[in-house]
Amino acid sequence: MIAKTLQLEGFRNYSALDVAFDPGINVIIGDNAQGKTNLIEAIRYFSGCKSHRARTDRELISFDREQAKMTLTLESRSRDFKLEALLRRGQRRGLWSNGVRLKSGAELSGILNTVLFCPEDLALIKAGAAERRRFLDDAICQLRPRYAQALAEYKRLQEQKTRILKDFQQDAAVMDTLDTYSLRMCRLGAQIIHYRAYYIEKLRQFAPGIHREFSGGREALSLRYRTVSSVTDPFQPVPDLYLQLLEHMEAHKRAEWESRSCLSGPHKDDLEVEINGVSARTYGSQGQTRTAALSLKLAEREISRDDREEYPVLLLDDVLSELDPRRQEFVLNRISGGQVFITCCEEEKQGSLKAGKVLWVENGKIAE
Repeated sequence: MIAKTLQLEGFRNYSALDVAFDPGINVIIGDNAQGKTNLIEAIRYFSGCKSHRARTDRELISFDREQAKMTLTLESRSRDFKLEALLRRGQRRGLWSNGVRLKSGAELSGILNTVLFCPEDLALIKAGAAERRRFLDDAICQLRPRYAQALAEYKRLQEQKTRILKDFQQDAAVMDTLDTYSLRMCRLGAQIIHYRAYYIEKLRQFAPGIHREFSGGREALSLRYRTVSSVTDPFQPVPDLYLQLLEHMEAHKRAEWESRSCLSGPHKDDLEVEINGVSARTYGSQGQTRTAALSLKLAEREISRDDREEYPVLLLDDVLSELDPRRQEFVLNRISGGQVFITCCEEEKQGSLKAGKVLWVENGKIAE
C-alpha cells in the first residue's frame, strides 16, 4: 500500500495543502506545533475514519472554517484509489472512494491499512487493560469490517444498558428491557472474543521473535488472552461462546444491579504480556516494557502484511525521540519494504534515517 498524494483544505492548521509522497521512507521535520502530527493524522484517518488524538470530527476542522476536505490518492492491491472525506460542523461526514459514496468508514478497511506508533503507545504495557483492548480493536477493525461493526454495536448496547442500570430505581419498568440487551450483548460479545482470540494467536507468531531479536536473545516474550472466566476456550465455535457468556452474565445479574454497571463481557478483556515468565506490567523495567510495546506494534505490521499480502503504511509519529539510540536503530533496521512516514524535530539526530524524501513543515506549510 502506497500513499501517493494528499490534499487538505481546512484540516487542523492546514488551510490548503497539496503534497506528493515517496513510495519508501518520508521524513517529516519541523518544530513542535507546526503540523507534523496533523499530517500523520490525516493519512491515518483514511484507514478507519477516526483520529488517535480527537474524539470527534469537529476537532479536525480548522477554527475559522465550517468544513474540512481531505483527499488521498493511493495504490492498494495493485489498483489506484482516490479517497475523499468531507467533514462539516453539525452534519454527517461524507466519504467517497473513486467517486462512489460510502455508507460508513468500515468500507475503507479493505483499501488502506496503517500501523501507527506514537509516544503514547510506549506505555501500552504499563497502562490499564483498556489501552491494550484499544490496540487490539484498532488493529482488527482495519482487517475485519465485520469485527468493526460488531464492536460498534456492542459498545452502543453497553452504553444503553449502563444507563438503564443507573436509572432503574427511578423507573423500575425499564428493568424489563435488561434481558434483551444482555442477550444481544452476548451474541456480539461471542463474535468479538472469537476475533480477538485469533488475532492474539497471530501476535504470538510474530511478536516473540521480534522481541527476542530486539533483546539480543536475552528475553522471552509471551502473550495470554484474558477474557470472561466462563469461557473455557476462546477458539470454540461462536455459538458455544455465546452460551458461556450468557451463563456468566446471568450469574452476575444481581452484582450488576447493585453496582449499576456492566460487569460481564469482553469489554473487560485484557492482553497479558509476560517477559521471562513474569508480568511485564508489574515487574518489567521501562526498557523492557518499551521493547515489548515496540514488538507488538511491529508484529501488527507483519500480521497486516501476512493478511493483505502487502505492507501497511507505517506511521512513526514523534516516537524516535522517546527511544534510546539502540531502540531507534532497531526500529529503523526492522523497516524493510513498504512505505514509512517518520516525524521528528529538526535538532534530532537523523544519522540512521535513509530518507527517500524529506518534508519540512512550518506553520501548516510544507517545503521539500
